[in-house]
Amino acid sequence: MQMNRRHRGAVVAGVAVAMIAVSACGSAAGTAPPAGGTSGNAAGSGGLPAQKIKHVIVVMQENRSFDTYFGTYPGADGIPMQNGVPTVCIPDPATGACVKPFADHADVNGGGPHGQTNATADINGGKMDGFVSEVEKAKKGCADVNNPACANSATPDVMGYHTQSDIPNYWTYAKDFVLQDHMFEPNASWSLPEHLFIVSEWSAKCTQHDNPSSCVNALQSPGSPPGAGAKAGPDPIYAWTDLTYLLHQHGVSWGYYVVSGTEPDCADDSALSCAAVKQNAATPGIWNPLPYFDTVKNDGQLGNIQSVDRFYAAAKAGTLPAVSWVVPSGPVSEHPPGAVSAGQSYVTSLVNAVMASPDWNSTAILIGWDDWGGFYDHVAPPSVDQNGYGLRVPGIVISPYARRGYIDHQTLSFDAYDKFIEDLFLNGQRLDPHTDGRPDPRPDVRENVSVLGDLMSDFDFNQAPLAPVTLPVHPATTLTAKPGKTAQAAAYAGDD
Repeated sequence: MQMNRRHRGAVVAGVAVAMIAVSACGSAAGTAPPAGGTSGNAAGSGGLPAQKIKHVIVVMQENRSFDTYFGTYPGADGIPMQNGVPTVCIPDPATGACVKPFADHADVNGGGPHGQTNATADINGGKMDGFVSEVEKAKKGCADVNNPACANSATPDVMGYHTQSDIPNYWTYAKDFVLQDHMFEPNASWSLPEHLFIVSEWSAKCTQHDNPSSCVNALQSPGSPPGAGAKAGPDPIYAWTDLTYLLHQHGVSWGYYVVSGTEPDCADDSALSCAAVKQNAATPGIWNPLPYFDTVKNDGQLGNIQSVDRFYAAAKAGTLPAVSWVVPSGPVSEHPPGAVSAGQSYVTSLVNAVMASPDWNSTAILIGWDDWGGFYDHVAPPSVDQNGYGLRVPGIVISPYARRGYIDHQTLSFDAYDKFIEDLFLNGQRLDPHTDGRPDPRPDVRENVSVLGDLMSDFDFNQAPLAPVTLPVHPATTLTAKPGKTAQAAAYAGDD
């Protein structure tokens, strides 16, 4: 079905898509080497990883648990099942029955509340059984769809999961490269704290600019930047130290790419990348906190925060910086009510652009989803300090040197992204208030938590480089415009 060019990039909900039968992936479950891997000094002082990987790209999407995307992936730690039937059933206080996970092919999902209190309730001391109760208590019909207290569907769907045929490109990346099945949010809260952790390893509230000691731990409410969905108010004060400070100190190039009034649009399904066209979209401030860090302003680095069309241009020209973060707008974020198809198309366009780039042979792409979005997951996260970890989310590594078809079972969080970057480019320097020159009262050095694995284990630097895997930006899927009411009704009646 041909779509209006304006909406092809957004893959708006309601578009009918062809249904195909996709063969099951047979991926050998890799057993990860022990955490610790290559030391920071070895990698950062001219060792093999630093010679092979010169570009790290973090693509951050929104609000999906591991089980909702890869709960049926062969070899992964997915939804407990016997003979293809889930063996878990989550209590439904409203009916006195319980709800089993069910295949949900809806392109647009509602999800559930996903703030700090909801994370605690969903985990429920390790029982992992609070999801249905929390979504039933959530606010409905909120004007701000990014409000973590809200659910975005009148019909609860937090127990639904997507199949390979719904998200074929993501499953192909997992099959051809690396799937991480124990990737956890770095903290047990919502999008803003997650995005703060991604660039700084902390979420805090500060009272004085340029005074890191004025900051205190703030897992839920660190102060929101202005932007789509954020309440009007003064700019937040982010005075603690972020990773770009260390990158700048070491002369390491970086870019933070946001959607600012444009979104990728591919008129050709097989296009290698997408031109940016006006679609009245913008990255919400809560996903773009970096401009409010004192360090970024003081270092004169605000210009490194650019529109995503600059990312496509840099990839095409072979001028990607050493470190890139790429964050979406709402319609392509997969954050409910953003369509699953739109997010998959957007991410595919980013990956295709890098694979067609002169920089492909020296790049590692790290794809993650910032929090669980209220969706069911069966694995209890480890507790590392007062902030987390939070719930499990999908993680994918794509690189010419990624272990093909490898499932990484290490305990990971987005802290491992920063650790990987620090080991590659900063000679193992950490965001450590005792050594980074800007002491702040953060609870600990998250990159050094003993349970945290090492992304170096996802690579084989002695293998012949893997070829690009260029995928259609708009693949045929089994996604439907409306929720599968029959499946949902059966699940919420406690049926199989």
